Amino acid sequence: MTRRLAEVAKKVGVSEATVSRVLNSKPGVSESTRAAVLTALDVLGYERPSQLRGERARLVGLVLPELGNPIFPALAEVVGGALAQRGFTPVLCTRTAGGLSEADYVEMLLDQQVSGVVFAGGHYAEADAPHDHYRRLLELRLPVVLVNAASEALGFPCVATDDAVAVEQAFGHLLSLGHERVGLVLGPRDHVPSLRKLMAFTEAARRAGVDVGPETVERGLFSVEGGQAAAARLVRQGFTGIICASDPQALGAIRAVRRLGLSAPGDVSVVGYDDSAFMNCTNPPLTTVRQPIEAVGRAAVTLLVGQIEGASVTAQELLFEPELVVRGSTAPVRARALAAAV
Repeated sequence: MTRRLAEVAKKVGVSEATVSRVLNSKPGVSESTRAAVLTALDVLGYERPSQLRGERARLVGLVLPELGNPIFPALAEVVGGALAQRGFTPVLCTRTAGGLSEADYVEMLLDQQVSGVVFAGGHYAEADAPHDHYRRLLELRLPVVLVNAASEALGFPCVATDDAVAVEQAFGHLLSLGHERVGLVLGPRDHVPSLRKLMAFTEAARRAGVDVGPETVERGLFSVEGGQAAAARLVRQGFTGIICASDPQALGAIRAVRRLGLSAPGDVSVVGYDDSAFMNCTNPPLTTVRQPIEAVGRAAVTLLVGQIEGASVTAQELLFEPELVVRGSTAPVRARALAAAV
């Protein structure tokens, strides 16, 4: 009992007397501290006292923004499989328009006494989005891992694909094909991975002696429709190469090229990002930068389970290198397209 008190007190950062008051249902303890102590008991594998015990399974929340983009079901499959191998059951939470918010899902998962949460593509990657539910998880010291770039204000462990390397690979590929006017389709201005891609693109262009102006970058939703609208603006300005921040955006860019009476890759080359399912079956097959989803997903689970088992995990970001996959949506720039761009 003494050892349990000491370990829980250390985990939460309170005195053993405070832990004892919680375990004996005594007054004088704030609700946030009481919740943190109970969470620590669960995380450390100790059984709750009978009066505080509820139904509990080894559950882990997996919070995703959508399932329409094939990259998220792929990640869910990897994370879910890796959790099952460790004896945990994933609880899939997907945001939908008009449905539960990310904060709502966090409350639901806390009510289910989950052992931890993996977030992917969440509000943590948007600097201007609400982050109060993340701060609550920090206060409760619940094990959490974020997948792909997060706001620096949050102190959770994070695994991510290196956005800078991804853009350097895509830009270098288009330069090697003779494209001198390369545009960029990104997500919202406060989206951290998009900000990283823009910084890397600007630096790579500077090294190559290529001018980057406000007209070089267009922003849109991470969807076919968003990519189509953004890419159409770039094509009308004479850009012959387009780098997109997601595969759905890239498919939208190809649609935009065709709607404007041009061809891809004959007139405009398009590069996506993710290498999600069936991108080798599109027309043309999509050149894209592959995220190492298997490695990223398994690393996220390893970091989460490590926290659940009491290991010390730093908030330092773990970066994985992407891979350029060249297919049929990119080709050498045509003299006609180059002349039009000039």
